[in-house]
Amino acid sequence: MVRPPAVAGLFYPSDPRELAREIELFCAASQKKRRVRACVVPHAGYIYSGHVAGAVYSSIEIPERSILLGPRHFPQGQPMAILTEGAFSTPFGEAPIDSALARELSRACPLLRTDPVAHAREHSLEVQIPFLQTLRAGSRFVPVVLGTDRYRAMEDLGHAVAQVVKAQKAPVLVVASSDMNHYESDRITRMKDERAIARVLALDPRGLYDTVRNEGITMCGYAATVAMLVAARELGATEATLVRYATSGDVNGELDRVVGYAGIVIP
Repeated sequence: MVRPPAVAGLFYPSDPRELAREIELFCAASQKKRRVRACVVPHAGYIYSGHVAGAVYSSIEIPERSILLGPRHFPQGQPMAILTEGAFSTPFGEAPIDSALARELSRACPLLRTDPVAHAREHSLEVQIPFLQTLRAGSRFVPVVLGTDRYRAMEDLGHAVAQVVKAQKAPVLVVASSDMNHYESDRITRMKDERAIARVLALDPRGLYDTVRNEGITMCGYAATVAMLVAARELGATEATLVRYATSGDVNGELDRVVGYAGIVIP
């Protein structure tokens, strides 16, 4: 199965030359790269959040294999959906799913269900793939999207991710795709995002879950980020760094109704 792009020409350019130019603009080629276990990157249209995602991706060593965790924005499909074979098509060509790694993760986390419907229209993972294709030739990935609000399910997935990554001989990058607070003023969004980001930087998955839910922070990929934090801690992470933060208001000047974007790396 080859999943066709759902948001090419909307969230990012459909012309490969234009897409390559944008990614080159977002990624500082001369920046020193560090090896990390995991990261948080946004998934809005490149015009708004591409510079935040690019700041993360250009600062790290991207291994050949990645596990991509993101939200399921649409109601269709399973609450914890994986694809275990095939490829995602982008303007750069087909990006293959790492079938072996995906099957290992499915076995380690029985809550996951193979479900093309949940992935068909979802952009949260799709917008990451052109960055991976550009910055790491031969990149393969495991796609997982989450529609669950159950902490135990997120935790179980995080433990499974850690178990599978530990078993690999080569490094595997765990990517949590999430935008931050949505559609409040720039001032309120920055205040709310600061609270959520603080829990991520503290490597505190339960604290992030409680903060997002109790304080009304509309961080769409909080489930993915919780699962990533559980995995990162189990893999030995002890610190995290905020690479860049921005809101859509920084781009369009409209400060009454913004979306926040954070780029974070976890060595």
